[in-house]
Amino acid sequence: MELSRLSYNQITSDHHSLEEVAQACAVEGVPYMAPWRHKLNQENVVESARIIREAGLKVSSLCRGGMFPAATETERLARLDDNRRAIDEAAELGTDVLVLVCGPSPDRDIEGARAMVEKGIEALIPYAEERHVKLGIEPLHPVFAGDRSVISTLGQANDIAERLASPQVGVVIDVYHVWWDPRLYQEIERSKGRILGFHVNDWIKVTDPLTSRGMMGDGVIEINRIRQAVEKAGYNGPVEVEILNHAFWNLPCEETIKQTKARFLEYV
Repeated sequence: MELSRLSYNQITSDHHSLEEVAQACAVEGVPYMAPWRHKLNQENVVESARIIREAGLKVSSLCRGGMFPAATETERLARLDDNRRAIDEAAELGTDVLVLVCGPSPDRDIEGARAMVEKGIEALIPYAEERHVKLGIEPLHPVFAGDRSVISTLGQANDIAERLASPQVGVVIDVYHVWWDPRLYQEIERSKGRILGFHVNDWIKVTDPLTSRGMMGDGVIEINRIRQAVEKAGYNGPVEVEILNHAFWNLPCEETIKQTKARFLEYV
């Protein structure tokens, strides 16, 4: 894998500011970065865009929109408004991909929550089209169904994208979340033409599912095989290294980026 496709997802150095990560990426010759909204909220979005642009970087995606299900119509409408703000932020940053973490059920009705997700995405399509931003449905590992997303498989994400049938809606494939799925390669093939992003990391011994991701090569995921399948399905865009792990958060971001580059070349 060529470094020209490497994107450093900001969450991999979550204890550092957007400016620190952007400058470190520039020094290390990483061409893309992927900000998270909680970092943008610490400073003006226009200023964030300037920092990234002046570092000579491109933005592969913005994380995150979504979180559609809610107990009341008022709450659901408020979440749609927040997603429109996220679309605006993505457009300002110069990326055409907003990653959707779809949200958990507000009660025990998981099927009802999935319907809320689809309805919410559908409601955003006209505004996303107006702002030239695409909505990437990222399925999360089933361990997160109770608190982060009721969309747990690539097949479920593909189902929604197919029913909505809009060029503004696609899928984001993160190896951490999908590697276990016995239908993974069939669903990647089915995703052809709608893959909006590809994220890499590794599955190591899990203590906390959220912050136990490993560096590529430290775990059990067939990263290279999945990457080849994603490329065969037509995706040749940036590849984001997205690792949530306290061990990396506590390192200088320059050190993590150096390790990221080496593992990216070897294992992706």
